[in-house]
Amino acid sequence: MSIVDIGCGYGGLLFALAPLFPDKLILGMEIRDKLANFVGEKISGMRTKEPQNYNHIGVVRTNTMRHLCQYFPKESLEIIFICFPDPHFKAKNYRRRIINTGFLSEYAYLLKPKGRIYCITDVLELHEWHMEHLRAHDMFTEIKAGEEDPCVKVMLNKTEEGQKVERNKGDKYYGVFEKKEF
Repeated sequence: MSIVDIGCGYGGLLFALAPLFPDKLILGMEIRDKLANFVGEKISGMRTKEPQNYNHIGVVRTNTMRHLCQYFPKESLEIIFICFPDPHFKAKNYRRRIINTGFLSEYAYLLKPKGRIYCITDVLELHEWHMEHLRAHDMFTEIKAGEEDPCVKVMLNKTEEGQKVERNKGDKYYGVFEKKEF
């Protein structure tokens, strides 16, 4: 496995990444049954129409907060995407945020050296949380990536949530971090 989209939603990012990375395996992970089933059906349909472009993507219904490390061996991922996660505004629910100190250690375990985490949200408070926790983690260093980075470009414009924020003229905040080499 090379690329993982945690909380893939309707799969917009998966389908945008497929032609950009034709030689990489790309997996969407989604906790909601209906969405995972929808994305699976969409993948099947696209494979029928264009098998050369979509045979390397897939989706699995799972709770990544509990089972992520059971899916992949150590240092097997090149990129992890976390796009528009649930902000869990109440302080008592901060432990449920997909980016926190414990989960960052799991992501570091799974990422290859120089592997990247791309995260995006439309909630400034959550973006600041992401940046604070990623910057504080010993295994990651911030990368100043702009829209010239194809991963940033698709993350900004190809997810369904990103398109909704765009239609509503909202703000999008993103960060890119790379696993340090030791």
